[in-house]
Amino acid sequence: MTDPDQSPDALPVDGAPDDRHYLRAVTDMAERRAVVTQEPIYNLKGMKLVDKGLRVDRQVYDRLRQHQLRQRFDTCLTVENMVTVESVLEVARLHCQTDTLAGLWVYALADERGEDRLLDPVRSMLLPQPLAFMLTVMREQHPALFAHSVRMMLTAVFLGIQTGWSERDCVHLACAALLHDVGALYMDPVWHDPANRITGAGRKQLAAHPVTAMQLIQAQNVYPRSVAQAVLEHHECMDGSGYPRSLPGERISPMGQILLVAEMVAAFFEKYADEAPAQRLSLTLRLNHRKYPAALVARLLPVLQIDVRHKDVRVAQEDVENTIALLSQAFSVWEALSAPLPAQALLPASGQACAFVAERLAALQKTLFEAGSHPQQQAEALPHLRGDAQSLAELALLGREALWQLQHIVDATHSRWPQLAESADPGDAAVLQWRNACAARLAVPPGAAP
Repeated sequence: MTDPDQSPDALPVDGAPDDRHYLRAVTDMAERRAVVTQEPIYNLKGMKLVDKGLRVDRQVYDRLRQHQLRQRFDTCLTVENMVTVESVLEVARLHCQTDTLAGLWVYALADERGEDRLLDPVRSMLLPQPLAFMLTVMREQHPALFAHSVRMMLTAVFLGIQTGWSERDCVHLACAALLHDVGALYMDPVWHDPANRITGAGRKQLAAHPVTAMQLIQAQNVYPRSVAQAVLEHHECMDGSGYPRSLPGERISPMGQILLVAEMVAAFFEKYADEAPAQRLSLTLRLNHRKYPAALVARLLPVLQIDVRHKDVRVAQEDVENTIALLSQAFSVWEALSAPLPAQALLPASGQACAFVAERLAALQKTLFEAGSHPQQQAEALPHLRGDAQSLAELALLGREALWQLQHIVDATHSRWPQLAESADPGDAAVLQWRNACAARLAVPPGAAP
């Protein structure tokens, strides 16, 4: 592989992240675990506020928050049963033996050392105390996020092995994947609730977490630059539709490309654990071939085909009909609203919200046509699929993925142009009317009449 530390992009440097939510999670953990200062804590004037060996509780936390500290509060703390490389290794080994996704990677390696090949890079990871402490907070306060990080770590290592990376490079890859979501600890806890749907302006906080994680990793000065860069890039997409920097594929680092695929894979097996995750993921990767690195997808698709443990997806024909109606309306409403707009406003160079929506909807329709899943094509195929449960299920999965992409376009207009309602520009008014129409229709529960 090429030198992962050589990149044309400078990492962004922002101010210190808002640590209120993270430190509140620390004090909540301290209610159940013994969190103790491992060194004295001083304020900026050199006054000792807390001695070494003091157990931290809510009162201590509230007192310290009244001062500007010489050092980060959490770097002075230790906790019983803190996460270590050895404990991560044990959790990863358990995943290899019991987790569907990790088990798939072990099986796909197809040799007696399959599990060890996944775990060897984990054994050699570096885990500085401040990051080990953060992972402990994650494990104790957000266990699903910790499990996701381990699952993503094993997925990333598998992709590294399949791509021919050396074990040393896979060690750095394992570190990046395990730590990729430490920035999520700084988000409002409501974002960790699976029932909470992140939309609109609230996505700004979501978009900030890769930057926060990158800053936290950089501050340790123990990892190659490629690790922090990959963490920053783990939500980017090859077509430039990701975040936080909307990078096109050629500007995403090799390690970042592996992380963005691993993030997608792990998320699918978590969200659809009992609903044919491998089948769903395979369809999604094929439908979104511009979003994900083609070489990595090519290595994944054959592996997904060997997963025979999923349950069949059962759908009603009415669900497919509703999906076709939702997509058709989204496209036709935008066509009507954008028709009176001047052609210049719809050019990408204009930078306007209407140009963004026009470009993304055109790209989505092109992708759907190429996959045979445009609503026009689905409507034509549907009468011929009565009684064909497998084909109907595949059509439904493709339609659901298209609806997800449509929702992503709607959400992006919220985060990039939050003041559309105050604008008098005709293009902005068209986007506002279109996204309101989409939001109303997309809020309809699956199976209900649109």
